[in-house]
Amino acid sequence: MLVKDWMTKDPVTITDETSMMKAIHMMKERRFRRLPVLHEGKLVGLVTDRDLKEASPSKATTLDVHELYYLLAELQIKEIMSRNPVTVSPEDTVERAAQVMLEKTISGLPVVDDRGHLVGIITQSDVFKAFIDITGVKQGGVQVGLRLEDRPGLIKEVVDLLRAKGARFVSLLSHYAAAREGYRDVYLRVKNLSPEALQAAKEELARHFEVLYVINDDEKA
Repeated sequence: MLVKDWMTKDPVTITDETSMMKAIHMMKERRFRRLPVLHEGKLVGLVTDRDLKEASPSKATTLDVHELYYLLAELQIKEIMSRNPVTVSPEDTVERAAQVMLEKTISGLPVVDDRGHLVGIITQSDVFKAFIDITGVKQGGVQVGLRLEDRPGLIKEVVDLLRAKGARFVSLLSHYAAAREGYRDVYLRVKNLSPEALQAAKEELARHFEVLYVINDDEKA
């Protein structure tokens, strides 16, 4: 999955000379949490709702309302924005974008092409949507979790067993993090299994492999 297929294209932007008041108004009106900042068409920074809150005068300020509005109107975004923000390329994978967000503790990334032009923005919500899509959970069916010995051909044996029962495959994911050494956890989502075929598949899988769980999402619908 590539960032360019999941990002928000042509995002709303501001310039580094935009007033803080205007930025606050835009973010509140459009319910944004961040705005890319441009200078002469190139990305130079990022301003978040947190940046604006931290730069706003305290409620305990002695300024009167006119002085307060004057301050917010005069203060420019370049004075409070985060400069040289972390970015990703549209050709990067969504997984890579998610890794960067996790490592940097940020919830969104500007997407910049090889000429330095801003072409999009990808957020945690976009990553969640991609994850949901790739798992196939919206299609329902049955998810089978298995802990398999990490040797060639073993996943094919599982696939062949389920196909023989009439299963149609929706997704297949695997990882090593939770499994003991020499093993990996595999998660398969299948459809088109009758109750009888599913029961037979569960019994046969249990005879040959370590079954972590079998969840029938169709029963929850």
